[in-house]
Amino acid sequence: MALTRTKISVGLAATQTRPDDLSVPQDTVDYAKLLSFADGAGLGAANLIFHDQRVLAASGTENLDLTGVLADKFGQVLTFARVKAVLVVAAAANTNNVQVSQPATNGVPGVFLAAGDGISVQPGGMFLWVAPSAAGAVVTPATGDLLTVANSAGGTSVTYDVLILGAAT
Repeated sequence: MALTRTKISVGLAATQTRPDDLSVPQDTVDYAKLLSFADGAGLGAANLIFHDQRVLAASGTENLDLTGVLADKFGQVLTFARVKAVLVVAAAANTNNVQVSQPATNGVPGVFLAAGDGISVQPGGMFLWVAPSAAGAVVTPATGDLLTVANSAGGTSVTYDVLILGAAT
């Protein structure tokens, strides 16, 4: 199976104004970045994708095991050797945050600086990490293959979308 078209696009458009006596000066920024990935495993390439919408119970936690546990939409079990991108989007209707981290034990190194590091994604927010280099974040079966996702609090469940792009070799 091949990833025939893979693109990551990020943009920000904003206009700031400051009324003055005789004019309204403005500053406009229109920033866009597009990264395309070829099918494969080297620089600027990827050949595996996992995507899903998931729900975590109140105070729930799950480990996304990137070697031999997750399956693609065709039912093929995925074994990532490298992670090239991670996108987590928290549902706007969530009450709690969605926390994404590198667990202290068996975490994928490279997405975060150190074991135990992570980020809290507020309701309606998103987290995007991209590494188009040949190395990406190296996944090692049984010792460096987990990303942890947690519900920040009790009381209510959280819904989140997750997309993980990577390479098999």
